[in-house]
Amino acid sequence: MSIVACVKWVSHPGEPHDERFAGMSMADQSALEFALQQGELLGQPVTVITVGPAGADKVLRDALACGATRAIRIEAPTTAAGTDVATAIADHIADAEWVWCGDYSLDRGAGSVPPFIAAHLGAEQALGVIAVTLLGATVHATRRLDGGRRELLEVTAPAVVSVEGATARLRRAGLQHLRSAAAATIEVMPATTPIHRAEFMVRPYRPRARELPAPTGESPLDRLRVLTDAAAASAARGETVHLAPADAAARIVHALRDWGYRDS
Repeated sequence: MSIVACVKWVSHPGEPHDERFAGMSMADQSALEFALQQGELLGQPVTVITVGPAGADKVLRDALACGATRAIRIEAPTTAAGTDVATAIADHIADAEWVWCGDYSLDRGAGSVPPFIAAHLGAEQALGVIAVTLLGATVHATRRLDGGRRELLEVTAPAVVSVEGATARLRRAGLQHLRSAAAATIEVMPATTPIHRAEFMVRPYRPRARELPAPTGESPLDRLRVLTDAAAASAARGETVHLAPADAAARIVHALRDWGYRDS
């Protein structure tokens, strides 16, 4: 086994219980396309693998229709923890030279599985890739960094590469290949290690409380100004004057003329 594409079968947001709307993410589709292109370039077969229940056979058959030669499904629930998913996949692709993954999935989108697979295989890793150039035995990849920066990588096998969804568009399968894939054999494998359910806690975001000194001032209004920083804002805006209404209006007109808001 030389080239492997890892895909995840998951329901789209808003349709969590209907398998008709389930599928793989755009990132996984890009990963599959790069695996197929590399397979054609090197003359190597492409294996597609996923972890999930029987419904996950759908994405495997789609991959076979696009050109993959072997499909493996590891029997496990879709709620499995990312570390367990990576371990289960790595145990079945120990001889893989190139492993292509999407950098996110449609449900959790943590992107934790590719680095865990690389750690299990002892392989190089190029994560969050936004551009790929296939050059035979090497791959040139551009990786996104914080602050708008980019990192240029030269990746050699064995390696795990995770790509973003906009890097490639998955090819369209022909009718004949779709019919052949519908009758193809899906290899169902058991997980070699126990699979645990991922536990998630969802709660509103609450910033950490800060300890601030009590506001100072003789009156409640003074303390309110200190608390809301209104006193500093008033000082920053300029002087405070007390004038009769007519004089105050003339003062405002004069200031607007000085600031360039009025011609006369």
